[in-house]
Amino acid sequence: MTSTDPKTDLRFYLQSARDALLWKLEGLSEYDVRRPLTPTGTNLLGLVKHTASVELGYLGDTFGRPSGEPLPWVAEDAEANADMWATADQTREFVVGLYHRAWAHADATIEALPLDTVGKVPWWPGGKNEVTLHHAVVRVIADTHRHAGHADIVRELIDGAVGMNKGRENMPSDEASWWAEHHERLERTAREVQQRVQQQSS
Repeated sequence: MTSTDPKTDLRFYLQSARDALLWKLEGLSEYDVRRPLTPTGTNLLGLVKHTASVELGYLGDTFGRPSGEPLPWVAEDAEANADMWATADQTREFVVGLYHRAWAHADATIEALPLDTVGKVPWWPGGKNEVTLHHAVVRVIADTHRHAGHADIVRELIDGAVGMNKGRENMPSDEASWWAEHHERLERTAREVQQRVQQQSS
């Protein structure tokens, strides 16, 4: 999608990342949306909690538009990494609801202010914390797409579900046999190249 209005383009790519990230929760149990799938604990619900917090910070507080949402997990005295996982009393409904409210607040900021509006990121060092709204939106888009990519991998590890967006999976095949053959081909190629490198260095 392209537009003559920069804000329209920015909102489109931000929303596509938001939708993709939330889609990865669909159809999963409470355990699966919370379970850590990497050594550093990457999990689906934590990714949503984190991205909600990022939007409220960069597209709210930074421009003097606090949301009023209590975010104790990003306070100065918060436990390390507290924004990257949901505690037992933070339900899926709570985290998803927070994300939707973050969307609304961020979108209102984008709508209300010119893209060249300058704000100050509260958690950056003083004197080096000024950003334009344009910069902040691009930063949030990049962060959200990065975490949507994490969610792609985590979801595939949980139950094999893959795809770019709901209704637009953007995958070359939905046949398990095709993917098994593809996986084997990649593994075989990787081993062949590794053997070649070892032979050349011996």
